[in-house]
Amino acid sequence: MADDTIQTSNDWLGSTRTHALAWWIPQGAIVAALLIPVPFRAAVWVAALAWMGVACILNARRCGRIHCGYTGPYYLGMILPVVVLAAGVVSAGLLGWLILGILILAGSRIIWWATERAWGKFS
Repeated sequence: MADDTIQTSNDWLGSTRTHALAWWIPQGAIVAALLIPVPFRAAVWVAALAWMGVACILNARRCGRIHCGYTGPYYLGMILPVVVLAAGVVSAGLLGWLILGILILAGSRIIWWATERAWGKFS
């Protein structure tokens, strides 16, 4: 029980301010960037995904939060499809970007739900 208390107090998800800085603001930037030209959109998305990915990995190391160990690499891995779309390797209009954004944001929620349901909040 004492170990859970220590982990909870070190968890950035437990603080509204750090949660907003690490995840809510970058997720909001991803949504807002749908309205700007593709090169700028890609830059915002790559920066937001890198920011969230690193924040997750650091939080997993800091407090042992289970889902952060999976969402961190997931966010970093999602940079590749963003770069592919931005480079025009795959032709996709706004709908393609919207689908990718939904996949990114919904995918992280599914990872959070599934991992913490299966293994609990902390390792």
